Amino acid sequence: MPDNEYAILVKDETSTYQPPVLVKDGTATDQPPTLLKDGLSTDQPPTLVKDGTSTDLPPLIKLRHWQSWLMMALNIFFLLAGQAAAILLGRSYYEHDGNSKWMATLVQTAAFPILLIPYFLFASSHEPSSVSHPPALKTVSLVYFVLGVLLAGDNMLYSVGLLYLSASTYSLICATQLAFNAIFSFIINHQKFTALILNSVVVLSLSASLLGVNDDSDGPSGVSNSKYILGFLCTLGASALYSLLLSLMQLSFHKVLKKETYSVVLEMQIYTSAVATCVSVVGLFASGEWRTLHGEMNGYGTGKVSYVMTLVWTAMAWQVCSVELS
Repeated sequence: MPDNEYAILVKDETSTYQPPVLVKDGTATDQPPTLLKDGLSTDQPPTLVKDGTSTDLPPLIKLRHWQSWLMMALNIFFLLAGQAAAILLGRSYYEHDGNSKWMATLVQTAAFPILLIPYFLFASSHEPSSVSHPPALKTVSLVYFVLGVLLAGDNMLYSVGLLYLSASTYSLICATQLAFNAIFSFIINHQKFTALILNSVVVLSLSASLLGVNDDSDGPSGVSNSKYILGFLCTLGASALYSLLLSLMQLSFHKVLKKETYSVVLEMQIYTSAVATCVSVVGLFASGEWRTLHGEMNGYGTGKVSYVMTLVWTAMAWQVCSVELS
């Protein structure tokens, strides 16, 4: 065999010839072909850069890095914008003679079909499946059903809280979700505490406590102290329940679904929202509030069109906010 040739043995013990790889100046490299785990050699030449030398780094690493920062910025924007719009529109619904708590609960998940757009646009056809034994359909269905029922109950608590609190007070109490996130993540997901988390927990908990004991806190007109306290407790309970829900979702990804890709997260959001929507519809009819909806729309302070648009955009805003939280 010539001295400038390389021979490697593959599984059938035959010899293959790999010519030397030429770089930009026309000289041959002294490196033998790269061996993979199965004994085969790669036939890809080194990546050439401007000076003729090779690099092992793919050229899209920096692009992917900037893409991750861009996605993070977009997630933060949609979360803040969606939550602010949903709270203001929800408060506007109550201020203009909207009275149905079940309708306010329903709109928080009713717009889940819009998530089918990103689901099919960025479907999992390009995502590798790393699960050798997928979970049983009954197990996955049970997980979605339980989480969906919890989501419906959480939305009802939020609706009652927003009915009796101002938008600013409601938003500040909702911020205590960070404290509950830390607690449930530590207990359920084994997330470690950090100094920043502890500082945020103390500040937000103290702020919510001061609101709870302050009789002069801003609130909607005509709301008694007892109803204010009820709204405070419902909002605080909703924040705690939603934090528990997020931790249970994370646990489901790791223990049941065994993966956490973009499409799987969207599926979780779609199916749990569908269950919560069904529960809210049942509650709307079981409570008898559906009988008052026609009169509510006719007597809405800013007109019928405004009534419908308020509910529609509230539903859209809640869905944008919730998917970014997930």
